[in-house]
Amino acid sequence: MVAFAVVLAFSACEAAFELRSRWFHRNSVATARGGAAVQSIGAGWSDSFGDGTPDFLRLTDPADQAAFRRWFVSIAVFEAGVPAEKLPTEIVDCASLLRFAYREALKRHDAAWLKDSGIEVAASPGEIRAWGYPRTPLGVGLFRVRPGAFEPGDAANGAFAEFADAKTLVERNSYRIGRDARQALPGDLLFYRQIGHASPWHSMIVVRGGAQAEVVYDTGPDHGRPGEMRRVLVSELIDHPQPEWRPVASNSNFLGVYRWNILRGAL
Repeated sequence: MVAFAVVLAFSACEAAFELRSRWFHRNSVATARGGAAVQSIGAGWSDSFGDGTPDFLRLTDPADQAAFRRWFVSIAVFEAGVPAEKLPTEIVDCASLLRFAYREALKRHDAAWLKDSGIEVAASPGEIRAWGYPRTPLGVGLFRVRPGAFEPGDAANGAFAEFADAKTLVERNSYRIGRDARQALPGDLLFYRQIGHASPWHSMIVVRGGAQAEVVYDTGPDHGRPGEMRRVLVSELIDHPQPEWRPVASNSNFLGVYRWNILRGAL
């Protein structure tokens, strides 16, 4: 059994190495031809914060971070403004909205993407130069679903997946920056855990900061009825008639303001 386990572990590492080699070769060629820049191999397969996210996914360039935030927010705001029947079918609750906006923000936003997505933006938010989904060693597996720091074998052993629920998004793919909603920047997240609810984990996307801070979220299904997209002021939430929805430190159901792991760290 020990020998068999060693063989499995070796195979996973071997597969991860093969994925790494192929990805860096392809992206080195793309860079040489004027494509997106890629991060160094030495730094890429480390996990500087031990949060399970490999450094090759982190957007360390402030320009890339800003582009991601603008796309993430623009996509969420656009979807909040379309009729319910025109929403992407995958958006059915708060977590699916996060997954959709996150994934689409990390793609290349060329003419084909604009046509296929139907998303309209007044001005291009710019493009992320470090990488574009799904062109990473993880392929389509964008979300961390297992605990622990990142290891090279995680690229091929199921530690990342296309799907992650709200609990997994908050615990494995983002980190808390505080419990004061006034700290939130556009693109940050508010998370709640409503004890006693059938689906206790809830999330919102901050789409505007400052005195007129706003959030966008999907309410999720309620007693058999489909949910709905909402865009509300944070000040309205602070005065919410149900105290458990107020984003304030005194509310134990409010987990805090969170930020995606890929935004952790800068050049």
